Amino acid sequence: MMITDVRIRIVKKDDAKLKAVASITIDDCFVVHDIKVIEGAEGNFIAMPSRKTPEGEYKDIAHPIKVATREEIKNLILSAYAKAVAEADAE
Repeated sequence: MMITDVRIRIVKKDDAKLKAVASITIDDCFVVHDIKVIEGAEGNFIAMPSRKTPEGEYKDIAHPIKVATREEIKNLILSAYAKAVAEADAE
């Protein structure tokens, strides 16, 4: 599996924990939208797309099975987010 594209949409809300929404393309043939970049106490992290259940819990719709895959996705998205923020600040 190879992540062939990462797209970032920065969310511009003052004092919000949600910083961006990402989409990834896998092997140029499968896309996962609505991966959130969230600011946490220990830095930014990603949250996979999820839905709220009738019981009020959030369940992931799509997510990696292996820890290494999750780390790869996280690193690629956070790197693309940092680049997008730097480019936005330069404008």
